[in-house]
Amino acid sequence: MHQPRIVIPLGDPAGIGPEIVAKALTDPRIQSSVRCLLVGSRLIFEQAINLTGADYTLPPFDPVLWASGAQHWAFYDLADVDMQAFHPGEVSALCGQAAYHAISTAIDLAMNHAADAVATPPIHKEALRAAGVPYIGHTEIFGALTGTPDPLTMFEVDGLRVFFLSRHVSLQKACQMVKKERIKSYVRRIHQVLCTFGEKDGLIAIAALNPHCGEHGLFGQEEMEEILPAVSALQKEGLPVTGPISADAVFHQAKTGRYAAVLSLYHDQGHIATKTLDFYRTISVTCGMPILRTSVDHGTAMDIAWKNCASPVSMIEAILLAAKYGPSFEGRII
Repeated sequence: MHQPRIVIPLGDPAGIGPEIVAKALTDPRIQSSVRCLLVGSRLIFEQAINLTGADYTLPPFDPVLWASGAQHWAFYDLADVDMQAFHPGEVSALCGQAAYHAISTAIDLAMNHAADAVATPPIHKEALRAAGVPYIGHTEIFGALTGTPDPLTMFEVDGLRVFFLSRHVSLQKACQMVKKERIKSYVRRIHQVLCTFGEKDGLIAIAALNPHCGEHGLFGQEEMEEILPAVSALQKEGLPVTGPISADAVFHQAKTGRYAAVLSLYHDQGHIATKTLDFYRTISVTCGMPILRTSVDHGTAMDIAWKNCASPVSMIEAILLAAKYGPSFEGRII
């Protein structure tokens, strides 16, 4: 039986990433059914092991043994953190560069079929900038290094799936991006993802932008001029889509099973809905690339980093979701 192979970069070494990865690997579900390949500084991870009291060892990564299945877990040591210059809980170029190095190596491994998916702990945007990394965050890094101009972001929590029409842009710009052709493109891509999940007929709901769907133009024109024409055109193509549905109702309706997925029209609209439902178990899934990536949806928490008090729940869920979906995506660009 094929066990999912998940590659896990350590994230920003100064943040909670190494700690929550160390704790996550103590989960019995991961230990019994997921092959994990960690990427980063072994010295950093050994400190995290000591901090958390975790009781396991990871042998050095051997490409031949890993490919044959002889290695259940392994560690790809980048040896790139100067421990004399390392300061836990502090933003630095050193840690930003180490985080980027681990991510780029993990992407290379997955692109070369050494893993079914990548599961990422948090990184720090200011550390990336300090290191001169030309990308603002994970999604942009994955997009650039996989040759994917516009990765598709999905959140999943307790059966609720939410996709996003826009991500890290101002609210004003996000509203300007609510256009018929963009909506049509995203719904087609969401449908492809749902087909991969085995839900070819899964109904996709488009959230409204304005209160009460704009009340026929009283509160805005986007529903009438952009969303409804997009839905009509998509339905004529045979796609299972409906909307716009008032944003104060659509996420609850999807949670209760009426819709297979919701297309959120801007960042906070979907983030608030999912994180209010369950903050720690809301997992980000980046689709639309040659590889699949899942991630925790919280930050580096520098204020509590390296104090052995960070919860690993989100990291555990990210690894398990990568193991759930990763093998299904092998060889597909969705």
